[in-house]
Amino acid sequence: MFALPFFRRDLPALKGDRVTLRVPFTNDYREWAAVRGESRAFLEPWEPRWTPDELDRTAWRLRISRYREDYAQGTAIAFFIFERSSGKLAGGITLGNIRHGVSQSGHVGYWIGERFGGRGLMTDAVKVVARFAFDTLRLHRIEAACIPDNIRSIRVLEKAGFRREGLLRSYLRINGIWQDHYLYARIADDPPGVGTKD
Repeated sequence: MFALPFFRRDLPALKGDRVTLRVPFTNDYREWAAVRGESRAFLEPWEPRWTPDELDRTAWRLRISRYREDYAQGTAIAFFIFERSSGKLAGGITLGNIRHGVSQSGHVGYWIGERFGGRGLMTDAVKVVARFAFDTLRLHRIEAACIPDNIRSIRVLEKAGFRREGLLRSYLRINGIWQDHYLYARIADDPPGVGTKD
């Protein structure tokens, strides 16, 4: 896997109306563990099963190493989401499975702390990442998948201009169970505005 020249430079923070996105730093551990820990029951239904050491410092160091390796290879970029008004860590968003050549695509995944939900922060973060994917990385298509019961995530994607394209059967193992997911996508030349369901 080759790294594009862009990935060899320090990535500046990305700014939206309500959020600032930046790559995670090692010293973010305490704030990250606190937000994730207090939001565990809120997050678990939508994520892969948590390991017993999920919030331990050792697991954090491995996570940071993986983020840096993916970034160096040009296959993924993980961002932390900070609320602009308070400066507090609110969640995370990753642009992963970045492919170039004939595909020019990536996949968006995200999480938000429970106390930060319902404020429009994630919609803003998804829009910022989409702009970055299209304008800076020159991707043509970005995708996201969500469980059909995850109404909040569906709203985020549709407000961020994503369109539902279909159902992926037994797509990801979430909280220990293989789950169907809706596939959403946004194309670089889609008109801005609210996404629609097919």
